[in-house]
Amino acid sequence: MARVEQDSLGTLEVPDDVYYGIQTLRAVRNFPVTGLRIDPELIHALGLVKRACARANREAGCLPATLADPIEAAAGEVAQGVWDDQFPVDPIQGGAGTSINMNANEVIANRALELLGRPKGDYSTVHPNTHVNMSQSTNDVVPTAFRLALLRILDDTTAALDGLALALARRAKAFAGVVKVGRTHLQDGVPIGLDQEFEAYAALVGREASRIRDASFGLLVVNIGGTAVGTGLNAPAGYGERVVELLGWWSGRNIRQAANLVDATQNVDVLVHVSAALRSAAVSLSKIASDLRLLASGPRAGLAELRLPPVQPGSSIMPGKVNPVIPELINQVAFQVQGNDLAVVLAAQNGQLELNVMQPVLMHNLFGSARMLARAARAFAERCIEGIEADRDRIRQNLERSISAVTALNPYIGYEAAARIAKETLNSGRPLREVVQEQALVPDDVLDAVLDPANLTGRPAAVSRRVPVAAGVPARCGESPLEGAQTGAEPAGTSAAASRGA
Repeated sequence: MARVEQDSLGTLEVPDDVYYGIQTLRAVRNFPVTGLRIDPELIHALGLVKRACARANREAGCLPATLADPIEAAAGEVAQGVWDDQFPVDPIQGGAGTSINMNANEVIANRALELLGRPKGDYSTVHPNTHVNMSQSTNDVVPTAFRLALLRILDDTTAALDGLALALARRAKAFAGVVKVGRTHLQDGVPIGLDQEFEAYAALVGREASRIRDASFGLLVVNIGGTAVGTGLNAPAGYGERVVELLGWWSGRNIRQAANLVDATQNVDVLVHVSAALRSAAVSLSKIASDLRLLASGPRAGLAELRLPPVQPGSSIMPGKVNPVIPELINQVAFQVQGNDLAVVLAAQNGQLELNVMQPVLMHNLFGSARMLARAARAFAERCIEGIEADRDRIRQNLERSISAVTALNPYIGYEAAARIAKETLNSGRPLREVVQEQALVPDDVLDAVLDPANLTGRPAAVSRRVPVAAGVPARCGESPLEGAQTGAEPAGTSAAASRGA
């Protein structure tokens, strides 16, 4: 069964069991692009906006209660997700979102007709444009609904990032006391605590969550009431302010009407800012994922300092191979989010005059980035971070073979002597400690203290005694050299009078 509906372009048969109408059907035919539907959060936010508009129009005396009440009830059902399956339009479309807005108007109108006991399509009683869209334009309804929807989704994104930061912090605590080779330029650097590496990761992810929260504050400012170009044409006095007030109550957010509605209708810089924050988070997660892939490389021919939890077999041809699939997932999500950000930037800069008609692709990519980051961050935490183990034997072996700890001797034996020790250690393959002891450059107890993991990783200083220094080498900062150092030379920078206690 079908009903015949008419618009300014002609007539079409619309299946009688659907709540959308002719303009939605045209959009489905015109924009078969992604094969996807608009995000459910946007549908629900549209319902909330339409409900507030109906209430404000009734209070302003523009919409009789006999129509406002069923429209508000139908819009409330849309906001609750009752009619999600009645929104078939593609998220990427021409018309600045007009098809999205009309999809909502038609569903609400036909459901209101049903509540009134009238057949679907009886638009002489409740009309999608005249009644449901009263005092509105696509250009203020869709951007307002989009901001409400994106705020909801970003709550989930930041919660997921917070959870990831917490998982990283827990692993840092588990790795306390594990000292490893630090690396710069992919070469051996000075030692670092494995816990310090993971603490840094946790701090980074926490900052990214904060950046997204900060960027999202701009989404609280909406342009509802501005109608087509921000001038408020066809909207009664006080209507926009009342809609914003209702949206604030119902959403539990501090929604505010833009001080300059023309500006808010023309420009989407807030969306660019949010996209940049999402991109930044993606970049940071990708960096962490790449670090973990490198540290877990092996298990025999790589660094192999970490063991990632095995979540699936890694090869269809190599038995026993297990790949770092979750970090690889994070890398790829990051690539996609950065691509989405580029689409947002291009769409934003191609807005023209009083309206940015590229809002559908802006919305699609921002929803995609926010949702992907949330899901990826949870997978990262649950399927990878929480199960990471340290190969302590491998870490110790790498540290013992490294010459990087010689840097800690600089303040005691000088850079030139330290460089000589490093070269000899590297060429001979002998342990650093053995070479230093052989040359009797510092007492054994001082050597023990200097090479103590706490000292090497910047923990509370392990060297608390006065340390003799070589000729011409300044005393370690904050310490006093012993009189009569092993070399018999007076420490540089100390006058004879001062050394005699004059």
